[in-house]
Amino acid sequence: MKDFPYTESKDTRSGFGVGLHELGKSNPNVVALTADLTGSLKMDAFKKDFPERFFQVGIAEANMMGIAAGLTIGGKIPFTGTFANFSTGRVYDQIRQSIAYSDKNVKICASHAGVTLGEDGATHQILEDLGMMKMLPHMTVINPCDFNQTKAATIAIAEHEGPVYLRFGRPVVPNFTPADQKFEIGKAVLLNEGADVSIFATGHLVWKAILAGHILAEKGIDAEIINIHTIKPLDAQAILASVRKTGCAVSAEEHQMNGGLGDSIAQLLSREEPLPLEMVAVNDSFGESGTPDQLMEKYGLMENDIVKAVEKVLARKAK
Repeated sequence: MKDFPYTESKDTRSGFGVGLHELGKSNPNVVALTADLTGSLKMDAFKKDFPERFFQVGIAEANMMGIAAGLTIGGKIPFTGTFANFSTGRVYDQIRQSIAYSDKNVKICASHAGVTLGEDGATHQILEDLGMMKMLPHMTVINPCDFNQTKAATIAIAEHEGPVYLRFGRPVVPNFTPADQKFEIGKAVLLNEGADVSIFATGHLVWKAILAGHILAEKGIDAEIINIHTIKPLDAQAILASVRKTGCAVSAEEHQMNGGLGDSIAQLLSREEPLPLEMVAVNDSFGESGTPDQLMEKYGLMENDIVKAVEKVLARKAK
C-alpha cells in the first residue's frame, strides 16, 4: 500500500478561497457572489482585492442565483458561495430553471457539506446535494478531497463552459495531493494499484479510504484506491477497468447512499459489468448535532467501516 505523506491539514473551503483569489488576478471576467457568508466561504481576499467584482447579496440565496445567471449574459463567470444546503436545497428551482435549463455558465460553490459541518445539526448538514445536482441536465458535479485539489478544481472550472456544482467542506483534513496538480474534470485519479478490490472514494472519504487501504494491507488484502473527484461526468472507463481487474468494488462518500457516487457506480456496473458492490454512505437518515469525528463514526463513514465493507464484498465475490 502506497504512503501519502503530508505536512499539514487544511480545510477544503480555504482551498476554494485561494483558488478564487488566484482567478481574480488572472481572469477579469470572474465575479463572486455570496449570501452573507464571506468569511465562512473564505472569500475575503477576493472581496478585498476585487471589490468591484464582489457582490454581497445578503441572506437571499434565490436572488443570488438569479443575479448569477444574469451576469453570464454579459460574459461574466460568476462564482456563488454559500453553505451546500443553501446552495442546492433552498434554491433548487432557481438553479433548475435559470441556470441548468439554459446552460448558464454559473459556478455554484458550496461549503459545509455533509455531516462534517458538525454542531450546526441536521438542518444544515445536507446529504442529498450530489444527487440533486447530478440529476440536472448540463450540470457538472465535483467533490474534491483536500485543500490542494479544491484549489485546483476551483481554477479549472473557470475554463469549463457550463454550470458546475463544486462541493467542499468545513473541517481540516490531511492535505496530501500535489500542490502543482492539473485538475482534469471527469478524470479519476488512481491513488493505489491493487488486485483484490476496487475502492472508489470521493471528498473527505478519500483519506479514509487511504487509511483503510493500510489496514487492509496488514490483513493481506490488496486494495486499488481511486479518487472519484468528479461525480458527473463519471469516469466510467477508469471504474470499469478497475473492477474488471479486481472483480468487486466499494464506494465511499459523505452523502446519502441514495443518489450519490455509489448509486452512479451501481448504475454503471448494472449496465456494463455486473459485479458485487458495497456502499459506505449515510443510509436514509438525517444527521444531528455533534463533532465531525463523532458524526462520521455514528453514521459509518470511518476507515474501519470501509474495511468492513471490503470484507463483505470479498465474501460475496468468493461465492
